[in-house]
Amino acid sequence: MLRKPDDAQDATPRDDAIRLLARRDYSRSELASRLAAKGHPTQEVEACLDLLAEQRLQCDARFAESFVRSRIARGQGPLKIRAELGQRGIDRDGIQLALDEGEADWFALAAEALAKRFAGPGDTPRERARRERFLASRGFDFEQVRHAMQHAWPT
Repeated sequence: MLRKPDDAQDATPRDDAIRLLARRDYSRSELASRLAAKGHPTQEVEACLDLLAEQRLQCDARFAESFVRSRIARGQGPLKIRAELGQRGIDRDGIQLALDEGEADWFALAAEALAKRFAGPGDTPRERARRERFLASRGFDFEQVRHAMQHAWPT
């Protein structure tokens, strides 16, 4: 049944949450923000989110695992992923667990991202610095950047 615009005002927090979760996973914090933005009272939103968590329709751990997988596929590093998960309301333990379960070889991922973007290590210090900045902006730490600069291209 298609909803009429007038029906949107009658939607419960659960209706709106289910509609959002049908598209993709959200963290609890993201869902709370979105439901509050739709004008739902805070107490109703919290009760709804508790019920959704009980029914395993919303799970921060599942969201974090999915998020980590998607960011690894994009060639992003652990520092950037950690920061983005924190912005989405995932706690430190949840972030660490998701990163550990992601089982990524961050050194290989950094080298792969670098080789995909650049044909070689660069001839000048300026070109090499550009490659290092690229990896740093992707969220790789110093050791991973150094490894990638040495191993991204066959010698």
